[in-house]
Amino acid sequence: MNDDRAGQIAVIFVSIRNDADAAGYGEAAVAMDALAATQPGYRGVDSAREAGGMGITVSYSADDAAAIAWRHHPEHTAIRERGRALWYDSYSVKVARIERAYQWTRA
Repeated sequence: MNDDRAGQIAVIFVSIRNDADAAGYGEAAVAMDALAATQPGYRGVDSAREAGGMGITVSYSADDAAAIAWRHHPEHTAIRERGRALWYDSYSVKVARIERAYQWTRA
């Protein structure tokens, strides 16, 4: 995790996955991570999913324009529609500007 995120945009994606097409979901997730990393303004991602299907992904962008450009990217749009049709029971998205960031690691 990067603790130098002040000023960046955080897009917080909270989802409930179902059991449909786990292999296809995994392939799409890897492809979207790789594609996102090539986009102008991309600053990173943190993600976690629990066994029951709830997941939280926070993607970081340099500014709001970069976050909006990713939302409208054609391949991302196609995968989002596939997710609604196949993989997710529900999801929510929140967008925030990071004011401060802290990190601690056991030495």
